[in-house]
Amino acid sequence: MKTKKISSNYLDIVFVKNESCPWRLKEDGLVEIDMENRGFFNTIAQKFFKRPRISHISLDKYGSTLWLCLDGKASVNDILQKMNETFPGEKEKMLNRVVHFLATLEMHKFIVRT
Repeated sequence: MKTKKISSNYLDIVFVKNESCPWRLKEDGLVEIDMENRGFFNTIAQKFFKRPRISHISLDKYGSTLWLCLDGKASVNDILQKMNETFPGEKEKMLNRVVHFLATLEMHKFIVRT
């Protein structure tokens, strides 16, 4: 499997949850984030295809653990260490998983860099 080289600077980045994205911790301990579907095509889909204005994004156990680490103080490296402690059997895949998930969260503006 091909792995991407990560800059050591990336591991020092601190992310924080975007305050404009409501989220909740469900009874099962997993996180659910609300995402407003905006834009021209979403408006059409909402009117004609009865698509919801708000989508509820349910995170799995990995995503929920990572999300709860995003406190505006923990660096990517700190989060990686927490993930490795929580899921010790997944250490070899964890760096790639964390980086991809953070990139996805940042792309959808669920998190921002401090």
